[in-house]
Amino acid sequence: MPFTKINNKMVEAKIMPGQRVFSQRGSMLAYTGEVSFTPNVMGGQGGVMSMIGRRVANEDTPLMTVEGQGSVMFGHGGHNIHVIELTGDTLYVEADRLLAFDGTLQQSTMFMGQQGGVMGMVRGQVTGQGLFTTKLDGQGSVAVMAHGGVFELPIGPGQPVHVDPQAYVAHRGQVTNKLSTALGWRDMVGRGSGEAFQLELSGHGVVYVQASEEKL
Repeated sequence: MPFTKINNKMVEAKIMPGQRVFSQRGSMLAYTGEVSFTPNVMGGQGGVMSMIGRRVANEDTPLMTVEGQGSVMFGHGGHNIHVIELTGDTLYVEADRLLAFDGTLQQSTMFMGQQGGVMGMVRGQVTGQGLFTTKLDGQGSVAVMAHGGVFELPIGPGQPVHVDPQAYVAHRGQVTNKLSTALGWRDMVGRGSGEAFQLELSGHGVVYVQASEEKL
């Protein structure tokens, strides 16, 4: 089910009988037709363990299930919206960046320690991104939110991409990410460049970066 961008801050989803969309709770702006909005206490398709993990880490983003027949417009907080079409691959995205996603996608939660080991956990704490990230697999649309719009940077073999952790939105493909640091004595005494930590993404895929270092 594709999302159609109305403008940079609104998307539209056509809901058909038997289909459903998951969205961040409270993100419906307007709708037509016979559509229902149900709180999803399980956190989408992530299951009980996903829900428990996020709540223990205080990273639970409330979702709702949208079903029926009609057209629904989504947006939240005036943030810019970027639509990503998955074609059988995997998207890793921070939960608070998710606006809405196709109900056909398989949702799960990845513990940061699984990708990057201890440094993955350190990354989550240092960057404020937490210990979990959302994983979406399959074919379908995902609408993510960002400050100032999103641009896509390809990642190729031998060509890693370095991203400011606060500007990171999501990535897809066969990609390994880790926290790298250039912390030196100048940073220790407050005379550094302000770029002491970066995310290094390597492998094959795409990273989505917002045009701002401001967290949502």
